[in-house]
Amino acid sequence: MSLVDRLEEVTRRRLEVEGLLSQPDITNDMRRYRELAREHGRLSRGGELHTRYLAAARRIAQAQELLTAEHDPEMRALAAEELAQAEGEEQTIAGEVRLFLIPPDPQAGKDIIVELRAGTGGDESALFVSDLLRMYSRFAEDQKLALEILSSHPTGLGGFKEIILNIAGDRAWELFRFESGTHRVQRVPETESGGRTHTSAATVAVMPEAEESEIEIAEKDLRIDVFRSSGPGGQSVNTTDSAVRVTHLPTGLVVTCQDEKSQHKNKARALKVLRARLAERQEAERQSEMSAMRRSQVGTGDRSERIRTYNFNENRVTDHRIHETWYRLQAIMAGDLSEVVDALERDRREKILASYIGADESL
Repeated sequence: MSLVDRLEEVTRRRLEVEGLLSQPDITNDMRRYRELAREHGRLSRGGELHTRYLAAARRIAQAQELLTAEHDPEMRALAAEELAQAEGEEQTIAGEVRLFLIPPDPQAGKDIIVELRAGTGGDESALFVSDLLRMYSRFAEDQKLALEILSSHPTGLGGFKEIILNIAGDRAWELFRFESGTHRVQRVPETESGGRTHTSAATVAVMPEAEESEIEIAEKDLRIDVFRSSGPGGQSVNTTDSAVRVTHLPTGLVVTCQDEKSQHKNKARALKVLRARLAERQEAERQSEMSAMRRSQVGTGDRSERIRTYNFNENRVTDHRIHETWYRLQAIMAGDLSEVVDALERDRREKILASYIGADESL
């Protein structure tokens, strides 16, 4: 199927979606309406590309006709120039069409849950989690995203055993989806008197936030335990039983939230994280059935996969999925992640294009 055929399919689907959006049963279902409205916006972009292609094709045909029929050297030169410009425009459109035809990410536009956990390295690993938190917080702020801490388990030295974040905004998933995996740090810890470089690691999981309508959780499948919140070293955070531990009995998943003084708020936060984890599990099962497509992505999103190394001695950050290194570690740790995210996005697009669209396909 040529790219033109694909664009014609897009136009037909756009007209179909326009018809659906006008139906009363759709307008009464706000979730379905939003999905169709989002799809219509994307399809409208395809319609613009189709219109531009048809205009370029007409220019090419007219220039070719003139070049064939005209005998005047000056007119033939003008026709040849017009033909070259129109063919160049056609190639530009072809590139835009190929990018447009990349299947839209079903998680696009969703808020996300981000879990950071200390791994190998003891206290140094927990401190590295604190560094990652600072990096993500500043990046989110720069990108006009709202970041909220849902749950945290701090250590006495200023690090975190675990911290769970909610990041909200239209581009939250788009900007953070590449962060899932194991992040490794190589540096001399502040507590190291001999000046030896240590290697520690922390894991990151990025999950799209699941709506209640997407993941239904039956009360009978939950065990809710409440207890008194405590900080590092057993220090009491408050004097009421406000901390909540939610256990999902069918899967054994456990979520604990204690940062709020309200038991109700902690329970709501825990259920939000639980829904995201259940959705992640469902997605992992679905992806295991689509292994070929999964291999075309940048990494697998598995938190056991080592994705990036931060070497403080050499001032470098290396992303192992795309084999690219940046010698600007301090800026990246300060939240300037855009260059890294852009490189990962380019790689994702190239791999998906190679997977979905034949290299020999033409307009």
